[in-house]
Amino acid sequence: MTERRRYPSDLSDARWELVEPVLTAWRAERRGRGLDIGRPPNHDLRSLLDAVLYVNRTGIPWRYLPHDYPYWNTVYAYFARWQEEGVFDQLNSLLRRQVRRQ
Repeated sequence: MTERRRYPSDLSDARWELVEPVLTAWRAERRGRGLDIGRPPNHDLRSLLDAVLYVNRTGIPWRYLPHDYPYWNTVYAYFARWQEEGVFDQLNSLLRRQVRRQ
């Protein structure tokens, strides 16, 4: 599989390093709540977050998401779960703490 072209809205490597532990912990916690049956998730969390940021930055409808991101309905499903389960609030708090330290 070839590396996709980066968009201006994508996270830098440094920013991804800040938020990756929160998303990885969310996935592990969510997986731990389940029955541990079925297929494990195969979507890259960074790609999903980059897609959400692309929609946020450009204002496009979800269905217009470029094809080099995961399917729009997958991205939207993750976005809805993250919003419902407070992941964006956690990320906001994390980034706020970083800014205050600086």
